[in-house]
Amino acid sequence: MPKQHRIFVVDDEPVIASTLGLILSQQGFEVTTFTGPVEALQAIQTHAPEFLIADVVMPEISGIELAIVIRETCPACQVILFSGQISTFELLETARNRGHNFEVLTKPVHPIDMLERVRMGLGINARNNGAPARLQ
Repeated sequence: MPKQHRIFVVDDEPVIASTLGLILSQQGFEVTTFTGPVEALQAIQTHAPEFLIADVVMPEISGIELAIVIRETCPACQVILFSGQISTFELLETARNRGHNFEVLTKPVHPIDMLERVRMGLGINARNNGAPARLQ
């Protein structure tokens, strides 16, 4: 049986978090969804993720700050950030100044594109038998 990769999905919009979580879990990933970044930070104390997918603009803590803290706690964790906001430049610049370079995808992200990026980040070849099945 192939290893299940642990993914955290964090988005303050519950529909987006749960939908993305459902898509990823149906593809064989172990997914935990959060609608608040603080809860995700608390969860890394007991369940370190291999992959983080987070919205950039959220209350309390930005997705970029969340990604920085998770990377500092779990250095091997891969990160995908996404946003429907254009005003993320300053947040990204702050992250770069702290030594973190994150790519931000524009919402909405097509599920197949998200799955491909997750697989690439985890080093999963979709053609391998051990890889999660392709979204149909």
